Amino acid sequence: MPFEFNTIGVDDGIAMGHDGMLFSLPSREIIANSIETVMNAHKLDAMIAIPNCDKIVPGMIMGALRVNVPTIFVSGGAMKKGYKKDGTPIDLATAFEAVGKFEKGDISENELYDIECSSCPSGGSCSGMFTANSMNTLSEALGIALPGNGTILALTPEREKLLRTAAKRICEIAKSSQETYNKFRIKNILNEKAIKNAFVVDMAIGGSSNTVLHMLAIAREAGVDFNLSNINEISKSISHIAKISPSLSTVHMEDINRAGGVSAVIKEISKRGSKFLDLSNLTITGETLEERVANATIKDTNIIHTIENPYSKVGGLAILYGNLAEEGAVVKTAGISPDMRKFKGKAICFDGQAEAIEGIKSGKVKAGDVVVIRYEGPRGGPGMQEMLSPTSLNMGMGLGESVALITDGRFSGATRGASIGHVSPEAAEGGMIGLLQDGDEIYIDVDTYEISVNLSDEEIATRKANFTPKVKELSSRWLKQYRALVTNASSGAALKAD
Repeated sequence: MPFEFNTIGVDDGIAMGHDGMLFSLPSREIIANSIETVMNAHKLDAMIAIPNCDKIVPGMIMGALRVNVPTIFVSGGAMKKGYKKDGTPIDLATAFEAVGKFEKGDISENELYDIECSSCPSGGSCSGMFTANSMNTLSEALGIALPGNGTILALTPEREKLLRTAAKRICEIAKSSQETYNKFRIKNILNEKAIKNAFVVDMAIGGSSNTVLHMLAIAREAGVDFNLSNINEISKSISHIAKISPSLSTVHMEDINRAGGVSAVIKEISKRGSKFLDLSNLTITGETLEERVANATIKDTNIIHTIENPYSKVGGLAILYGNLAEEGAVVKTAGISPDMRKFKGKAICFDGQAEAIEGIKSGKVKAGDVVVIRYEGPRGGPGMQEMLSPTSLNMGMGLGESVALITDGRFSGATRGASIGHVSPEAAEGGMIGLLQDGDEIYIDVDTYEISVNLSDEEIATRKANFTPKVKELSSRWLKQYRALVTNASSGAALKAD
């Protein structure tokens, strides 16, 4: 007997730019808890999960892992790309960056309005490789979704067929023998090999930096010992072969689907022979990953490159370490121009996103600066709100190629440029980012995985001795609970349960 229930879902587009965004990442935990609650309370035998937006996907996966029944994921599908009147492809990132261009006077209000009305032309998860589409794509690599889950457009006959196929498959498993049923419990599919496979694909496509946060939390729920430091080892062995908006504004999910989809990406990167890609792992359809991608081919090498012609010989995400991020920081290298991979600049510090937005708009940030936004981590925010506005303003105001930005918060999947997030330890727990002062010299080298501040050990010790982290006043009982239980970004911002 089918039984339908819903979870909550925060729309980041509506929550962006005000304190509503503080509730976005915490909603992942509510979603996981609600899945666990209903599935256990009603003793349901199997589950078909229909997510789309970014916290919903990992929240559902986390909840499903706790319950450990056979589960298939099938998202609502990706959004079509939009077009300006001149035929230029556009999307959500275009709209946010257009605000910066308007503030600078580069475009008129009518041009801004045209972009606003055209950037999101249909239903579905925003059309680039932003966080939602990144997670829906990784669900294929994890083996818990059907081929095409991450790339087939919403509201199309192909998407409806995928949904019907997924529903039929989960019913087959639910009614199967006990041996077959046990074989397809989600933890038998989403295991250590699957986690590594997902990160391999993430590197190949240059997914959202938020995937790191979510995959660390998923690994924890799966009982897999996977640390932030493992990611660079995977990155070194995987070629970056697909650039999708926001890293390349002309390419969107529908283009990846047309060029062969995730299966073509997996098949191509398997040719490099990385020890981290294990094609023997089981998928929810009953075949191994190797069998699934056996006949996949790249249909357009301008969209999905070959391993002989990659965008980069290393993956599209990197973890940086140094005295500024002793437990790590995350950067989407796929979105950085070659001239910004090594950068040195003076810190200009803001205690929160709102302060940073005003500073950027007022012209306080100049070429050569490193914008520091702190007290936006899981605990300091609290909630680690997504920051698309500051990075989009930098881009729109022409600073994207001359200004770096670091934060203990996180970015939208639509962010591009030298934007380094998840700095851990965060300011609220006494991390170095909280000790920075305007004018401190910060050094960033993506290729050597380094982020540091040019201060002596003695100066750092002095600042630490005189430092007391700021604690924000909160009226929300839920955010108070979240702040008390959440770990930092290097642990996936998972909640402590012990």
